[in-house]
Amino acid sequence: MKLPLASLVLSYSLSSGSAFFIGETRSRGWTVVRQATKASDTPLFIDATGDADSTRASVSDYYGQTLQTSEDLKTNACCTAGAPPKHIQDCLDNINPEVIAKYYGCGLCIPDILEGTTVLDLGCGAGRDVYIASQLVGKEGKVIGVDMTEEQLAVAKKHVDYHTEKFGYGNVEFHQGLIEKLEDITSLEDNSVDVIISNCVINLCPDKTSVLENCHRLLKPGGELYFSDVYANRRVPEKLQKDEVMWGECLSGALYWNDFQNLAKKCGFADPRLVEDSVITVNSAEVEDTINKSGNSDLKFFSATYRLFKIDELEPFCEDYGQAVIYKGTIPRFESGYSLDNHHYMETGKIFPVCGNTYRMLNDTRFKDHFEFIGNWDKHYGIFDGCGTSIPFASATEGATTGVKGGGGGCC
Repeated sequence: MKLPLASLVLSYSLSSGSAFFIGETRSRGWTVVRQATKASDTPLFIDATGDADSTRASVSDYYGQTLQTSEDLKTNACCTAGAPPKHIQDCLDNINPEVIAKYYGCGLCIPDILEGTTVLDLGCGAGRDVYIASQLVGKEGKVIGVDMTEEQLAVAKKHVDYHTEKFGYGNVEFHQGLIEKLEDITSLEDNSVDVIISNCVINLCPDKTSVLENCHRLLKPGGELYFSDVYANRRVPEKLQKDEVMWGECLSGALYWNDFQNLAKKCGFADPRLVEDSVITVNSAEVEDTINKSGNSDLKFFSATYRLFKIDELEPFCEDYGQAVIYKGTIPRFESGYSLDNHHYMETGKIFPVCGNTYRMLNDTRFKDHFEFIGNWDKHYGIFDGCGTSIPFASATEGATTGVKGGGGGCC
């Protein structure tokens, strides 16, 4: 059975996420809204279902009423063949079966070194990722879930006591609200969160600027927003944004990567870092024909995970101060080396030259104890060699999922 257009577009929503386990990664469908820019009258994002309020209502109704379990999903778009790492699978084994059943995504987007931290999950749905993170932060940490869908949150809250008994401690809380209006949740205080996670949710919001600004406001200095979404190598033309086939294939809402980076910088995240990316292959002859006939055969799509650090001293470009770091090999599960992003794989015990921004991302954050730091800020040597502004996705040229050692024209 094929879903009506509005339902199909909404079939993966604020409670879902894209797949970012090791393996091939694909796109997720979502609602996308119109946002004009000064540089162009072409809409960057189109709401195919009406105004912002009706969009939210449709998303909420679909996830609260239409879907009863993950078996009710009509497509398997965005799922990967890769299995979760063992430590994540161990966490999943401890989660109530109803919470697992109400999870409508296929993957997970959670960074490392979370013990003792405060984590905020935007678009938490029935709470699966909240309860995973609950185990990773431990009894000294805290996890907060926010979602707009009442029925999903009812499932999450229903099983709080179950997980408290299972884990031996209680450290979660859930709030109903819009992630573009986090200021309405009064218990969320400025500079109170270490890590914000989000899985293909920000792209659903009518006001993405407010989402990123609120994330910046809530994060502690040195905290980070770690999230996944779908991007394009250029702005998707309005004709394709309105095409029903493109909507059905979950491609019309892809953000142009440079629009995202500029928006992130505008909201205070000066140096967005790409963690991993994967080409989204158009396997439908109908979709490929639609793209080609529109004169956009060079339009490409990517799944990508970014990390955005709240560090006021970060510079717009990567500057060279003659600094370096040495990774100690002390981050659990990464004894041989650690990858901060797709341009910074640091082998244990080896001196690794870094730009000033990377130095701060490691020294001014929860990563500090795991590195030795060489150098200071006394002398500036110009732009860091290799810092560029071309498309950052290594998979744009390599045609495969990338993560640990990327390419492209990104920083450092």
